[in-house]
Amino acid sequence: MLNLPSVDPKRLGQRLFEARQARGLTQQEAADYLQCSRPVLIAIEKGTRPAKPDEIIKLASLYGRTVHELVRPGEPVSDLQPHLRAAVSKVEPGNEEMEQAIKDLQRFAENYRELETLMGTLMTCNYPPEVPLTDHVRVAALAEDVAVRERNRLGLGDQPVYELRELLEADVGLRIMYADLPSQIAGMYAYAGDVGCCLVVNRRHPPERRRASLAHEYGHVIIDRYSPGVDYVTYAGRKPANERFAESFGMSFLMSATSLRRRFNEIVSARGDFQVADLCRLSHLYFVSVEAMVYRLESLQLIPEGTMEHLRESRFEVRKAKGILELPERPETNDRYPDRYVYLAVHAYEQAKISEGQLARFLGVDRVTAREIAERVSQTTNVKDDGSVEESRLPFQRSLLSNA
Repeated sequence: MLNLPSVDPKRLGQRLFEARQARGLTQQEAADYLQCSRPVLIAIEKGTRPAKPDEIIKLASLYGRTVHELVRPGEPVSDLQPHLRAAVSKVEPGNEEMEQAIKDLQRFAENYRELETLMGTLMTCNYPPEVPLTDHVRVAALAEDVAVRERNRLGLGDQPVYELRELLEADVGLRIMYADLPSQIAGMYAYAGDVGCCLVVNRRHPPERRRASLAHEYGHVIIDRYSPGVDYVTYAGRKPANERFAESFGMSFLMSATSLRRRFNEIVSARGDFQVADLCRLSHLYFVSVEAMVYRLESLQLIPEGTMEHLRESRFEVRKAKGILELPERPETNDRYPDRYVYLAVHAYEQAKISEGQLARFLGVDRVTAREIAERVSQTTNVKDDGSVEESRLPFQRSLLSNA
């Protein structure tokens, strides 16, 4: 039996309204399914007529939502879906993978906010100031300047940035989810006043591509924060100014001009040349693709334009080159959810604030896998002096503010 007395009818009505719109159904279609009149459905959505338990169950089924999503505590999260759907429909109409990714993003935002409310720890947003993009500005130069300022604001200096996803969540306050998107899609971004900026990156892409997409989406947060959009790996024709800014900003943010020039000049001074092997090592150092490094060096006028085309014509293979040069793979997960989100869910489960079934729902896995994740997060591995390994549970609830 649903605990309806604890559910504000207006909050429930708003969630039902947004769920119906996200499903693309009219009020009359929903009323017909519920076997009630349209005025009754309108009253339910306005919260002037409380929904009955059986009505909530039926509407949840019709809208493709769980009952818990509709009656969960806390304020409803603004619907991120309509604007993203509008952006997708222009170029990817009827794409089921994109439709599912948009739904997943909405659910991720709602679940994240619920976990934060349960644990009493809302994310602190440290967004950069918005930058206006006027008609006569030199986009690449502006992006370079903004990237330098943003690195300084975050205390990064000019060195390579490795744990980019963690940095953007912990130090900036972005909510970042990885999803299975069509290969031509790099990512999506959207903003809602109650949860802030939410990003989706294609987890099917290699790590270097995902990092580039993250930095690109961050550029959109700076230049057009309130305009949801979808980013593609390639564009037909001339890119709009906001896309050119995001692309230039992303490359400038990942590859600082000052440190890149310094390292390039050190190589040339020591060797008297800059070779393909040096290019591979440099791209590995900055954790970017060889192609991205080539274009960045070209933009800084350090190597001739057309270098990438020459490499392609010579059938240069990046993976084989990395093997020959013994460049190790850098650790980079493609986990769907960020660490903070997972830790919040496991911590809530450890404190019995959510059930095992709810933990599985938050993590998007079955119960067995949810238990395994909880065990992994809650345990640490110690190697003893005799070489044996022992597992110990982390004392999550132990206070570090007293000697008790």
